[in-house]
Amino acid sequence: MLTMAANMQSYSPLVLVLLFLCNTCLSDALKGFSVEMMHRDSEKSPFYLPSETHSQRVSKAIQRSIARANHLTKPSASIDTVESTVIPNSGEYLMIYSVGTPPFKVLGIVDTGSNIVWLQCKPCIDCYKQNSPIFDPRKSTTYKNLPCTSRACQAIGASSCSEKCEYSINYGDGSHSIGDLSVDTITLSSTEGSPVKLPNIAIGCGHDNTGTFDDNGSGIVGLSGGATSLISQLGSTIEGKFSYCLPPFFAGSKSSSKLSFGDAAVVSGKGVVSTPIIEKQNRIFYFLTLKSLSVGGKTVAVGSTSSESGSEGNIIIDSGTTLTLLPSQAYAEFESAVADAVKLERVSDPNGFLGLCYQTGSNSQQELPVITAHFKGADVVLKPVNTFLEVADGISCLAFRATDDLSIYGNVAQQNFLVGYDLENKTISFKPTDCNKE
Repeated sequence: MLTMAANMQSYSPLVLVLLFLCNTCLSDALKGFSVEMMHRDSEKSPFYLPSETHSQRVSKAIQRSIARANHLTKPSASIDTVESTVIPNSGEYLMIYSVGTPPFKVLGIVDTGSNIVWLQCKPCIDCYKQNSPIFDPRKSTTYKNLPCTSRACQAIGASSCSEKCEYSINYGDGSHSIGDLSVDTITLSSTEGSPVKLPNIAIGCGHDNTGTFDDNGSGIVGLSGGATSLISQLGSTIEGKFSYCLPPFFAGSKSSSKLSFGDAAVVSGKGVVSTPIIEKQNRIFYFLTLKSLSVGGKTVAVGSTSSESGSEGNIIIDSGTTLTLLPSQAYAEFESAVADAVKLERVSDPNGFLGLCYQTGSNSQQELPVITAHFKGADVVLKPVNTFLEVADGISCLAFRATDDLSIYGNVAQQNFLVGYDLENKTISFKPTDCNKE
């Protein structure tokens, strides 16, 4: 208990309240566990459409990536308030979890850019079409509405306070979500055996949700640095650690990956490199410092966009964005350096999204260069699977774009790396591996 008390000193008052609620009910055995996670285009996913071609899946992923980046650049999206809780139709990885007692199954988007566990709830004032059943909190014996005086309610800047904490989110594209901030038991199906029950987890229960939500999904699992994210609520119970390993997708694979917590999330061994998380006041994203990129003997300094001043914390790492976004000037220099290093025939992206594309064949991957991302204290060596996307038959494009807003290290760049987040030591670690075997 002394160790736990010492660790708790680094958390906010809101997190302390939530930690005391859940930590008293969790045993030491729960400090390390893993759950299954799948890409939305995996054959295991309900989003998977057998009729879609490879190029159609890639095109849609790029479009989602661009839309998500546009949302994340809004000032309200990154602040630790209600505006950053729910991002409609955003995210690439999914997990199944249960909420309530008895457990009610939910398919949630795993999102390092959201700060709460969220789902649609009955009674529906105006819910978007959802293919799976909608959670009814009235049937859960462990569901409780939080009062408007609770610190959790005050922390997210709730829109209304009568007898319970209510929130209202309106998006620029016409989407909105209105509902209650509550607590309930979350149950995760551990890959190691018995399900893991997490009592008194703060959740957003949406009763009025319309707009660009996807009817195959029913929830969001927020893994950001925000005070009400699942990671922050579990806090010292998992010693502030979680990790994931993303296998290459867009191949119609039935493989899945693991999202691990606590002792199971420790990244160690040969090839591990670590870089510090840069904290920014009231920001929920995981900011890193990407100093430069090198390819073909040339090194390109990355710098910052106009919206993010200073060289420290100039890029966020995000599980839900497919592409990597760089400041416009750095991207132009980087694209030129890559072009100088590749001797294949240059062609245009048939979908018009990406700027540097090549005619590729079965052996062309060997002619694409290795690129190194030089983070502060960590050189991450990127193979072609991390830097190029096959956007059409025989055409591969550089999976990077320019931005004048928020720079983002996307999930293609993270494929076949065990990526570990250690929030107590404020580091993110990368270990090259074959994620299909993890």
